[in-house]
Amino acid sequence: MNIQPAQIADFNARLEADHRECYAFLKLQLDKKGINADELVEKIQDFQVAIPSWALGAGGTRFGRFSIGGEPGNLEQKIQDIGILHTLTHSAGAISLHIPWDIPKDAKAIQELAASHDIVFDAVNSNTFQDQQNQPFSYKFGSLCHTDKAVREQAIQHNIEVIEHGKALGSKSITIWLSDGASFPGQLNFRKALQRTLDSLQNIYQYLPNDWKLFIEYKPYEPNFYSTVIQDWGTSHLLATECGEKAYCLVDLGHHLPNTNIEQIVSTLIWRNKLGGFHFNDSKYGDDDLTVGSIRPYQLFLIFNELVEGMSETSNVKSQVNNFAWMIDASHNVKDPLEDLMQSLEAIRLAYAQALLVDRNTLAEAQETNDVARVQEILQDAYRTDVRPLLREARWRNGAALEPIELFRKLEIRNLLIQERGFKTVATGL
Repeated sequence: MNIQPAQIADFNARLEADHRECYAFLKLQLDKKGINADELVEKIQDFQVAIPSWALGAGGTRFGRFSIGGEPGNLEQKIQDIGILHTLTHSAGAISLHIPWDIPKDAKAIQELAASHDIVFDAVNSNTFQDQQNQPFSYKFGSLCHTDKAVREQAIQHNIEVIEHGKALGSKSITIWLSDGASFPGQLNFRKALQRTLDSLQNIYQYLPNDWKLFIEYKPYEPNFYSTVIQDWGTSHLLATECGEKAYCLVDLGHHLPNTNIEQIVSTLIWRNKLGGFHFNDSKYGDDDLTVGSIRPYQLFLIFNELVEGMSETSNVKSQVNNFAWMIDASHNVKDPLEDLMQSLEAIRLAYAQALLVDRNTLAEAQETNDVARVQEILQDAYRTDVRPLLREARWRNGAALEPIELFRKLEIRNLLIQERGFKTVATGL
């Protein structure tokens, strides 16, 4: 289904007066601080976030999964759902595929379908954490780190095939996340496992096109609970450095132990020019994959504060924004996935807008003079500013809905998807 521009225009018309009043007030307040609101809106307009192909249906836990109805049953329908998100928000302009869950049968046709929704292809993602049908060797005891060379070769070949699929779609990067590790002490030799993983990654790296990037993701635990081969950002950085200049670290916000200072990790990786991108989500206890900004919105702001700080060191901030891979990686267990994703898109751009408000010169001065109270005032003043009018103005200028979720519900899009696809469809990969 397609949302027509006239439907958005009619919906926005009744909200325009209130929006204009709110935007004018915020613009006046920012002008007093020497901040150009229109320039901020332009930066927000350009900020696009990739939607993973596996996040369009209901997620689940090891205790159960509850269908929401109208879930996309194939890649074409997933692209259509992202098209809905992008039409409503104009901030979901990319899709990230997981192979083999979403192997295109006709790459050219899939590319044309995505283009019709103004969507490009972000990183492709390999999968060696599951055994696939008719797979010769099992990944039960690892993939790229496995003691058996035949298993490692199988995993390497899979990643090479993923790169080939990405090339056919116009993608420029591959993300590798490994579940490799051990559940019990002594199960594997740490050093040998890491060396085998490095050898495997270097093998994959050789097949990387010149204009591509390799993103190495890390995670401290799960599904193995004693050790994970790539358990933290330091190990990811080590492997990326050993692979070469086209290899980078990928930061998943949920892939950290409780209370980890993620913003410091981000700053360090920017300093070393090894930050490749993000998988955005939120968590209370572990890798909860909750809606972005739903639990720790201030931490999200602090992460973006470091990002904007790092990007401000170059004259072309827009170029730096587009240099990172931004993607949502969440599980939708009790919410409508499309509504949940719209909330995440809003939270990400909200944190970005707040970080753009930070007075970099004043902050640097306060830091250099050890004025700790002043530093806190500067950061929290930006964080507490209601920048939602900036996001609405960005959507308005891009022809999107001023209030995306409200229009989604008004048009009864979920009911229409259920009528079209049925109630018992299950999104591939879940």
